[in-house]
Amino acid sequence: MKNVVLIPDSFKGTMSSEEICAIMERSIKAHYPDATVTSIPVADGGEGSVDAFLQALGGEKRTLRVQGPYREEMEGFYGVVKETTAVVEMAACAGLPLVGDRLDPSLTTTYGVGQLILDAAQCGAKTIIVGLGGSATNDGGCGAAAACGVGFFDKDGKPFVPTGATLKDVARIDVSTLAPELEGVTITTMCDIDNPYWGPTGAAHIFGPQKGADPEMVAFLNDSMKSFADIIKRDTGVDVQAIPGSGAAGGMGGGMAAFFGSELQMGIETVLDTVNFDALLSDCDLVLTGEGKIDGQSLRGKVVIGVARRTKVQNVPTLAIVGDIADDVEGAYDLGVSGIFSINRLAIPFKEAKVRAPLDMEKTIDNLMRFYKRMGL
Repeated sequence: MKNVVLIPDSFKGTMSSEEICAIMERSIKAHYPDATVTSIPVADGGEGSVDAFLQALGGEKRTLRVQGPYREEMEGFYGVVKETTAVVEMAACAGLPLVGDRLDPSLTTTYGVGQLILDAAQCGAKTIIVGLGGSATNDGGCGAAAACGVGFFDKDGKPFVPTGATLKDVARIDVSTLAPELEGVTITTMCDIDNPYWGPTGAAHIFGPQKGADPEMVAFLNDSMKSFADIIKRDTGVDVQAIPGSGAAGGMGGGMAAFFGSELQMGIETVLDTVNFDALLSDCDLVLTGEGKIDGQSLRGKVVIGVARRTKVQNVPTLAIVGDIADDVEGAYDLGVSGIFSINRLAIPFKEAKVRAPLDMEKTIDNLMRFYKRMGL
């Protein structure tokens, strides 16, 4: 075996994607010391996405002063990879951990995210990847858009920066004033959910409570987003309610599409495109992917299946190394997965299993490599 590609998702609450890659590589090298092992930590758009891209592709982290969730000044950051590609994670300046106990999605803003996007464009980025995840906001992406020049006006024609509490006050939107630096810049938004902008499964109802919204506020935010969606459609021509994932990050998904012309894409597809995954497969002998639990939900196209669909095209063996295996995963084999292996070696509670997960991962890969060597592969 000469070339192996590692691209596992994290085992949530147990091991990060970077940790798993390191463990896998160590076990592979113990048996195939001359093998070329390419590690691609998976970024899902949330906290740590910038670091994951930087580890996979190299580059640099840029810092600047931006506005935080309550428009307080703070230090934000984004990553620059491949010279003209920037990676922005909204959690860097609009994430839940930044608000502490001050949970109030009616007042928080994505303004700082827009400042990061604009700075990246001003510094020469031609492609900007925006990761949605872990947000403390429900402003429909208005803050980010306002920071980049989009105008929001009330019934008296007065400009303002809307938050969840004031979306209902927007009477007109002007996207023609979007910063000229963004012209010609391709913006891709990483979004792994398909929730609509408003409604029972929309931004406010599904994600509002975890951001501090009580039932009354949830209803208010949802009604505001419903009416605001009509304004967006009238003034931009974009029907955000019809876009799967528009409800992500408090409506940031819809805002990115309407105000920035961004495509919403599954996170794994963004990662695979950015690292030129298809080219890596040209002389690859084996791909190892995985996640904490593989089940029917996984088949909708998250990491394991996103990887397998690509490897199937080039007929590259692909093994999913996971924690738990549900009963409804047979479809994974038709989609390109060659085999699924659990690292759980003992029948013990999760609380105990997670402590020994790194060792179990190492031993599982060791066993697989022993098998590969015995087969002369």
